[in-house]
Amino acid sequence: MQRQRSLLALILVLIIAAIVTIVQIPVPLGLDLRGGSQLTIRVQTTPEIKQITPRELEAVQRVVENRINGLGVSEPVIEKVPNSDKILVQLPGVNNSEQAQRVLGGTAQLEFRTQKAGTETQLFAFQTSRAELKAKQEELRKSQDTAAIQKNQEELQKNNQAIAELFESTNPPLTGKFLKDAYGEPTQGGNNWNVAIRFDQKGGELFAQLTKNLAGTGRSIGIFLDNELISAPVVGPEFAATGITGGAAVITGRFTAQQANDLGVQLRGGALPVPVKIEEIRTVGATLGQDSITSSIYAGIGGLILVLIFMVLYYRLPGLIADIALLIYALLTWACFALLGVTLTLPGIAGFILSIGMAVDANVLIFERTREELQAGKSLYRSVESGFYRAFSSILDGNVTTVIACAALFWLGAGLVKGFALTLALGVAVSMFTAITCSRTLMFLAISIPALRKPELFSPNVPTSNKAEVAK
Repeated sequence: MQRQRSLLALILVLIIAAIVTIVQIPVPLGLDLRGGSQLTIRVQTTPEIKQITPRELEAVQRVVENRINGLGVSEPVIEKVPNSDKILVQLPGVNNSEQAQRVLGGTAQLEFRTQKAGTETQLFAFQTSRAELKAKQEELRKSQDTAAIQKNQEELQKNNQAIAELFESTNPPLTGKFLKDAYGEPTQGGNNWNVAIRFDQKGGELFAQLTKNLAGTGRSIGIFLDNELISAPVVGPEFAATGITGGAAVITGRFTAQQANDLGVQLRGGALPVPVKIEEIRTVGATLGQDSITSSIYAGIGGLILVLIFMVLYYRLPGLIADIALLIYALLTWACFALLGVTLTLPGIAGFILSIGMAVDANVLIFERTREELQAGKSLYRSVESGFYRAFSSILDGNVTTVIACAALFWLGAGLVKGFALTLALGVAVSMFTAITCSRTLMFLAISIPALRKPELFSPNVPTSNKAEVAK
């Protein structure tokens, strides 16, 4: 009994937490629900780069993400199209795609600049301010406050401009066209990561001169991507005589593996002289999105009500318990969407509604097993216990096969298909918890109440001669 009370307390805590999460964190809506623009970008080859590999696509994708973030778009979707040289960009709420088209149309500009003398304190202050603005930017995007996002973006642009004024271009300029490669590599101890960069011959000469001028001064090399500072390493005094020669260098800074890889991707993206072509532009109207939301909500509520009514009429008290578990399931699943930042689309709503049916399936299996045990003359407690025990393997098998199918759809699919797979998989995972834990806890709570320990509340066909035994 103590275990049932503990589980009941856990369920109540989860319900309260889910309600708070839903109120505090709205679920972002996708392009098909909010309206906006969708652009398909093809990465083109050049005489130097004859084939676009996943590595180049990743670098270009990072540059596109940085540029889209510069537009201040809330919840953009930027992803590679599987098995192709294309990148799909979805901009919810952006109905005029001309600005995005202009921003995405050019090649990224990577430049190494020299910090001006006497600006060390200013640079530190501006970098601290930028970190705070970027952290605030992430919070604002979750809230979808367009006005606040725009204001934050304007402040970021002013900050970036102020930082850029603390640096001056080298003469001749050292740009990304001289960079051959950039990648993260672990330190000898393996606790931290560095970023290794390699230049061609001309770039190596320019880099040596740049580092010679800055070595031991305390001033940094400003690495700018699209006029935004992405790193500012300092050159040690040991390189004051010759600079860093050989065309290779290491950027240290106690990076994590992810941070080192991200910086390497940013540098490679700026170094790639690959043009991109916008092949397709689609605009989804906001009216269509609102109609879709309304219809989907009606469909979801209607289907849920029908399921709730059916369960009570057919399964009686267990059906009512299943309905309570189903409402808990809906709350927990929606809270998971909010916490994980799932962008809700029409197929995503379809996956959510379908997972409601999957959640009921588990209860149906349990209750049918319980009825069989009751009709065989077993006690109510033993029947409920056997119902959950005997149905568990079937529930597990059914849900595992569904999750496998969702994994395949998510791995091989793209765009809206991924949204369907993700919401269905999340729903199936939560349904396992609500069917096994919530329903079980509520069922045993019910049979502990004498007024509810009536066989006819659980099954209509319990033999009369066995009712006294069943009610025990």
